[in-house]
Amino acid sequence: MQKITTRIACWFRSRSWVAGFCSAAGWVVVGIGCQSADETLTLKGHASGVNSVAFSPDGKRLASASVDKTVKVWDATSGQETLTLEGHTSWVTSVAFSPDGKRLASASQDRTVKVWDATSGQETLTLEGHTLAVNSVVFSPDGKRLASASLEGMVKVWDATSGQETLTLKGHDGVDAQPQMVWSVAFSPDGKRLASASQDRAVKVWDATSGAETLTLKGHTDGVYSVAFSPDGKRLASASSDQTVKVWDTTSGQETLTLEGHTGGVNSVAFSPDGKRLASASSDQTVKVWDATPK
Repeated sequence: MQKITTRIACWFRSRSWVAGFCSAAGWVVVGIGCQSADETLTLKGHASGVNSVAFSPDGKRLASASVDKTVKVWDATSGQETLTLEGHTSWVTSVAFSPDGKRLASASQDRTVKVWDATSGQETLTLEGHTLAVNSVVFSPDGKRLASASLEGMVKVWDATSGQETLTLKGHDGVDAQPQMVWSVAFSPDGKRLASASQDRAVKVWDATSGAETLTLKGHTDGVYSVAFSPDGKRLASASSDQTVKVWDTTSGQETLTLEGHTGGVNSVAFSPDGKRLASASSDQTVKVWDATPK
């Protein structure tokens, strides 16, 4: 089974926000505004649906990952396409900038993760080790590691310079003890923990150095598609096919909020930089912004 998601990248600054939305039509739409998107860009160039979008750390560029097997880099102000990265042999499912903005990582159904020079577009690494499609890729906050999540039910951690695999995290299992697909992975802001979201309806938190499982968060009634740490690392948000977003305490594992309002599965979730708001993207064709303050 392949889940086609709409991933959202949100950047909140003061009262304004910037968001990128991915389209099955092969477009990327950027909105800049406060309560509504009063200024927009539509970036056209992909030959098929767009699965993932990410801003560079300085907000000046956007990267998009597509079913057409390419990653494109765009000027986030003018909308001009500046790079097309070709090398994957199947859908590109996820894309992420390194914290310094100098590299891009992409994950693909071709079972690989690739690392690219974000200026020249040169491919610098191909990370091989997954046996099924890779759904998600993310850099650690210091840029020294990459984490990837796969349909085979595993999370792998890699040295982002050498490409060496350093950890394999297993534990997302179904009722028949068979590995369940992992859709999303996220580093904590201090880089010491990893969170993973799975079709097994659970979110797991791991020690990012030893690989030890430290928490299993249960409460969703269907597969969990996305996970994100708050900026202070004290909370974790998860988005599920059960149409809810949940917020958890990352120390105790306690569920602190359940956000209900979507009428379709929730595919992606992101905290604002101040941690006070959450944005969620759903198959119901809406993006919702929520007060993330614990009640």
